[in-house]
Amino acid sequence: MRKKKSSYRGLQENIRKSKLPGIETWENKYKDKNYTVHLETSEFTCICPKTGLGDFATLYLDYIPDKLCVELKSFKLYLHSFRDLGIFHEHAANRILDDFVHASKPRWARLRAEFNLRGGIKTTVEREYTR
Repeated sequence: MRKKKSSYRGLQENIRKSKLPGIETWENKYKDKNYTVHLETSEFTCICPKTGLGDFATLYLDYIPDKLCVELKSFKLYLHSFRDLGIFHEHAANRILDDFVHASKPRWARLRAEFNLRGGIKTTVEREYTR
């Protein structure tokens, strides 16, 4: 039996290089302390690269800051930039955590992205970063 050629081939070829707004930070005056910051939004949206339909998710991001904390308005604008981006759920979660870590250089971070039901299947993607 021959393998069926995937119609998803090439859809995410340059997803790691997609231009997105930067995430701003500010100086943590309590860098000598270990504390956890919890961020949550139920307003995350992106586009399915295959169908062009909207995908919706709740994001839960926890992090232990080091020298920097994330400026929330810039993070919100960063997340809103996904609204017009065709991206798979798995890639969205990985890209968000990569960009978050790059900007804020936390001691530890974890992202859980819970996508709404699509075709009867709910997708949850989790990733953790430890320095």
